[in-house]
Amino acid sequence: MTLLAFDGRMGASGDMLLAALLDAGADPDRLEFIADELAVEYRIAETDKCGITGTTVDVVLTDERSESDSATNADADADADTDADSAETAAEAAEDNQKRGHEHAHEHTQGQHSHDGHPSHDDHTHAEGHGPYRSYREVRAIVDAMGLPEPVERDALAIFERLGEAEASVHGTALEDIHFHEVGADDAIADIVGTVVLLHDLDPDRVVTTPLATGGGSASMAHGEYPVPTPAVVELAADADWALRGGPVDAELLTPTGAAILAHVADGVDSLPELELTSAGYGAGGYDLDPHPNVLRVLVGEGGGGLVKDDIAVLETNLDDAAPEVLGGLQETLADAGARDVSIVPVTMKKSRPGHLVKVICKPEDRRRVARRLAEETGTLGVRDAGATHRWIAQREFRTAAVELAGDTYEVTVKVASDSDGEIYDVSAEYDDAAAVAEEAGVAIRTVVERTERSVLETL
Repeated sequence: MTLLAFDGRMGASGDMLLAALLDAGADPDRLEFIADELAVEYRIAETDKCGITGTTVDVVLTDERSESDSATNADADADADTDADSAETAAEAAEDNQKRGHEHAHEHTQGQHSHDGHPSHDDHTHAEGHGPYRSYREVRAIVDAMGLPEPVERDALAIFERLGEAEASVHGTALEDIHFHEVGADDAIADIVGTVVLLHDLDPDRVVTTPLATGGGSASMAHGEYPVPTPAVVELAADADWALRGGPVDAELLTPTGAAILAHVADGVDSLPELELTSAGYGAGGYDLDPHPNVLRVLVGEGGGGLVKDDIAVLETNLDDAAPEVLGGLQETLADAGARDVSIVPVTMKKSRPGHLVKVICKPEDRRRVARRLAEETGTLGVRDAGATHRWIAQREFRTAAVELAGDTYEVTVKVASDSDGEIYDVSAEYDDAAAVAEEAGVAIRTVVERTERSVLETL
């Protein structure tokens, strides 16, 4: 199993993740089509952080973009709100946009994404924080229009959804109403999409991170000083699998972009796991933090086999008036909408009335469609969304086994489960096949199952 492990002792940002993956051997040519689509340039260089040679990535706007963006920035917010309230006057829109520029500005005037200490590029405009205040829907549209491979697009959109949900929670608004500033600007889009592309290029079986350092002190926000970790990072960490830790310096080390990416792609581990190392990379941050080398280290190698991470969403609703025929049909009707599994559990509801808890597992990108179908089929007035999470699943393979019964040979389908290294740990005969053979042969179903599974195990 190929394992990619981040060492989180100096936090992470979008450009540090990009740089670390490039330094570990990801192909920089994979970024070219992103640069073309966004009209930006990835400038890759080397730097020294306390004796550690690391890679830096600087996202800059191309000339044609830098010449035109000032006008775009001035008008973008009024355009973005037209659909939200067609009756709003121009003066009201301008006032609202100015307020939103303060409320939804990304919370940091300094951070790991700072380009302090990087070479200056007088002929280009830095993309950091540059661009209009984009809504969540506008960012989705930009990513949709890039023509990304389906797995890359799915992961990038999921990361922006995490960012949007974190911002919406902090500001007490709905996801569809949130407006990004820096995290919707060109460099954040380039960081997120670029990181996903490079991860798919390295193609690890599993990504992990040690506890991520947040730094300490406070960060300057548009509406004042706020302690580190900042509110968006706290929200993102609450839904992540990894842990936070403070320090080791008073500076902001973990940015919302870095937290969102790692919340989506990485599992948490207490310490770097055992692995046969094949490559390592160092992505340098913007701060000089002597005596601490301000770098994000990534290690790539072969680790022990395990189950495979599968990103899922869990939906559930309580029903106290559903007909048995409706409940019995949910396995099929919800599967048509994208459900991977449906469980129905008897429960006691308010006023001691009997009811049922319906729990549905689906892919995160299918949850809106599955929730709608669940509501249509059952008449429920609400579907709870546990949020994007994951499960650990086996590699699955179906084989056909021959079993001899009373002088005749029958075929039974068998499901073989293995870990990511291909080590088989379970063999199960398919019940429907075993039942059909048992009826035809005139023996117990248990007999068919036992003989079938034994015949497969003997060949392994």
